[in-house]
Amino acid sequence: MAPGDGGGPEALSVPGGVRRARQLLHMSVLAQSPSPCGRFLAAGNNYGEVAVFSLSAALSAEAKEESKRPQGLLQAHSGPVYALASTERLLLSASDGEVKAWAWAELGKKGCRELWTRRPPQRSSLEVPEINALEDSLVLAGGDGAVRVLDLETGTFTHELRGHQDYVHCLALRGPHQCLSGGEDGSVRLWDLRSGSQVQVIEVHKYPECSRPQHGKWIRCLATDSDWMVCGGGPALTLWHLRSVTPTTVFPLPPCQHHVLFHQDLVLAGGPGPNLHQLQLSGDLRARVPCSPPALRCLCLHQRSPEHRVLTVGGNSPKIDVFTNLGYRAFSLAFA
Repeated sequence: MAPGDGGGPEALSVPGGVRRARQLLHMSVLAQSPSPCGRFLAAGNNYGEVAVFSLSAALSAEAKEESKRPQGLLQAHSGPVYALASTERLLLSASDGEVKAWAWAELGKKGCRELWTRRPPQRSSLEVPEINALEDSLVLAGGDGAVRVLDLETGTFTHELRGHQDYVHCLALRGPHQCLSGGEDGSVRLWDLRSGSQVQVIEVHKYPECSRPQHGKWIRCLATDSDWMVCGGGPALTLWHLRSVTPTTVFPLPPCQHHVLFHQDLVLAGGPGPNLHQLQLSGDLRARVPCSPPALRCLCLHQRSPEHRVLTVGGNSPKIDVFTNLGYRAFSLAFA
């Protein structure tokens, strides 16, 4: 059986020796995505690898150390895996100038190959956009400042959304037909995915309560929940009411958080330090929980399976921390 079917992928050999030991010392986990059934986790690193972990095996009462290592390891790209996203059937991975689709049912099997590869249009052969953000629709964005919509049924790019003047760092879907994007130019832009039009622009760095000129104006992370948005980077991590375009809460965190999520009545954030921050919407810091990586780069909430509702945290380390309770790290998965 394969991840999409609720079974376990066949084990693949992991590169060993001195070269692998050096890679592990400098490895960063940049992206995560749960499987459609919720029993598996895909994680991508800076060496272009995608690992498949069995959450069900790692969380079981009979779990051993082997249960916390990849059950499948795939060389997906020649460059870093900047983003991952899942549909009911596919795992999508993004790197420099390309998006690849993999069948969840085939991941972990020997000789697994991508179903297709799509490359967004390039203005010249010297400009290869670094695709660093994906959403399930499929919406993608990266180094050339464009946000693009890819129709998964036809494999064609239906919209190219231009407005950002520089690199786009992050995306967040707002319902089925809208998307938010944040970029190096200091703006957060709201797009209508049906018409391909720009609905709203928020220049975060121009609001005095958010501005931190010494750290720049770029937007590194954002998340949305209905009429609310949280974003930050150079500007302080801030909670916004989108309809009124009002910054309501500025969170007391160190500069340049890398990833942020809404979870129930909390905002979860990770950045340059080794701590997962739990923030109340009022701005109070509820908890600062130590993690294995010295810097956090990607947070992933697993909501698809009641038995596997956990938070996984990756960063500048081959380890991915698993939280069964937000107050402490239960154990770590690890590339090996």
